[in-house]
Amino acid sequence: MILNRKKKKREELQQTFGKVKDDSFHFDLIERYFKAKDNSNAFQTLSDKTCNDLDFNELFMFLDRTHSKVGQQFLYQTLRTIPKSNSDSDETLIDHFLNDSDFRTAVQLQLEELKSTDAYYISTLFQEEHQKAPKWFFVTRILSVLSLVSVLLIPVSQQIIFFLFGIFIINMMIHFWNKKNLYQYLGSIPQLLRLTKVATELHKDKQIAAQNNELEKSLKAISGIKRRLSFFRLEAKMDNDMAALVAGIIELFKILFLIEPLFLFGVLKRLDSMRKEMDDVFSFVGKIDVLLSVALLRKGARKYCIPKIGSPAKKLQAKHLYHPLLPDCVENDINIDRKSVLLTGSNMSGKTTFIRTVGINVISGLTLNTCFAADIEMPRMRVFSAIRISDDLLNDKSYYFEEVLTIKTMLEAGKENVPNLFLLDEIFKGTNTIERISAGKAVLSSLAGGENIVLVSTHDIELADLLHEEYALFHFSENVNHKTVDFDYRIKDGKLKTRNAIRILEINDYPESIIEEANSISIELDNNKNKIGR
Repeated sequence: MILNRKKKKREELQQTFGKVKDDSFHFDLIERYFKAKDNSNAFQTLSDKTCNDLDFNELFMFLDRTHSKVGQQFLYQTLRTIPKSNSDSDETLIDHFLNDSDFRTAVQLQLEELKSTDAYYISTLFQEEHQKAPKWFFVTRILSVLSLVSVLLIPVSQQIIFFLFGIFIINMMIHFWNKKNLYQYLGSIPQLLRLTKVATELHKDKQIAAQNNELEKSLKAISGIKRRLSFFRLEAKMDNDMAALVAGIIELFKILFLIEPLFLFGVLKRLDSMRKEMDDVFSFVGKIDVLLSVALLRKGARKYCIPKIGSPAKKLQAKHLYHPLLPDCVENDINIDRKSVLLTGSNMSGKTTFIRTVGINVISGLTLNTCFAADIEMPRMRVFSAIRISDDLLNDKSYYFEEVLTIKTMLEAGKENVPNLFLLDEIFKGTNTIERISAGKAVLSSLAGGENIVLVSTHDIELADLLHEEYALFHFSENVNHKTVDFDYRIKDGKLKTRNAIRILEINDYPESIIEEANSISIELDNNKNKIGR
C-alpha cells in the first residue's frame, strides 16, 4: 500500500513538472518569516508600495513552484530582498534538478514532508519571543517532587492519600493553566523535528550539502534535545488518534507529576539558546526548495534567460521581453544606454504594462537569476515605483499629497551612490496641467541624474519636448478604424504624434455636438500653443 502511494506520488510529480501550482495561498502566513527577518544586510528590501504597484502577490503565485511551506516562506523572503550578489553554485544545482528526474523527484518527496500548514510556524521558534515561565514556577518542581514522594509513601501510610489528593487539585489547576501555553507549540515543535529530519536526508547529497557545509553543527545541536521535542509530537497525536480511555489515564499521570509545564518550559529554554541553529536549518531547506522551484519555473516558462548582471550603470538592454502573468503577451525590445525612458501613448495602449514588465523582470532577474526574455543585461540596482496611487482617506491624504511623498522617497534614494530603477506612471496627474508639467520636468530631470534609470509614462507631450536630451523617447499607439480601436502593444521610437481621444469618443457614438465642440477647442488650444511657441 505504501509503495503504491509512493509510486503514484512520483508519477504525479513527474506529470506536474513545470506547471503552475493549483493551491491556495495564505499570505498572512507566507510573509510571516519575511516580516520578522532582519534584512538590513540586503542590497534592497522591496517596499510594500513597490510590491503593490507590481502586483507582487499575483506574481508570487505564478513564480511559486515550491513543495514545502518552509520553501514557500523562503521564496517570499527571496523575492522581497535583492541580494548583493548571486551564487554560481545555485545555477549548478538548478541544472541538476532540470536534467536528473530521479534526483529531482527524490528531493521533491523529501520536501513534501513539510507541506502541513503547521510548518508555517517553525520560524516563530527562532524569530519570536518564547513564553516565559512565571516567577512562581519553582513551585511546580516542588509539587512534582511532593507528588512522587507521596505516591512512594502510600504503602507506608494510606492517610497520605488525602495529602496527595490536595496536591493533585493544585497540580490540576497549574496543568490546565499551562494548556494555553502548550497549544502554542503543538504545531511548530513537531514540525521542527520534521524539518531536521528532511534537512538531514537532503544533506547526505554532496551537491546539496555544498549549499551549507556547516549545517551538521546545527543539526547536531538540535538533535541533542530531540527526545524532549518528541514529547510534543506525542501530545499532538494523542489529541487526534489515541483512544479516550488511554488518553485520560495518561492525562491524570501528567497532572499528578506536572509533566507538561516542566517539559514545556525546559524545552523552550533550550530552544532559546539555539535560535541560530534553527535558522540555519530552516534557511538550508528553504533555499533548496527555492532552487528546485526556479528549475520548475524555467521548465514551464514559454521563454526565459539568465540575466547578465553587472553591466554599466544606466544601461539596460532586453530582447523579446514579456510580462509572465499575461497570456500571449506581446514581446518587446528595449535598449537603455546613458538615458532614461519617457513613454507617451493613449490609455490602454500598453505603457503601464510595459513599465511593470521591466520592473518584474529586473526583480526576478536579481532575486531568482531568471528573466522572462530572450536576453537581458542590467546593473544591480534598487527598484522604486509610483504607479498605483490612491487617496488615503483614513489619514486625510489626497491623491496628490500621497504621490508627493512617494516621489520624495525616490528623490532621496536617487542622491545615494547606488544605481536605482525608478518606475513612474503619469507623474503628478493629481494637479493642474501647467504645474504638472513644470514640476514633472524638474523632478524627472533630478531622478535621471547619477546612476539612475527612470521609466516614466505621460500624456503630456510637452514633457517629451522638455526632456528629450535626458530621456530617450518611445511611444505606444493604436489604430482607430471606422468602428474599432486596435492596439498592437509594441513599443516604438519617438514621441506620440497622433491624437485619437476625440476620435474614440466619436466611434463610441457620442453626440455629434460634443464631438464638434471638442474638435473646435482642440484646434484653438493648438493654435494658442503654437503662438506662444513662436
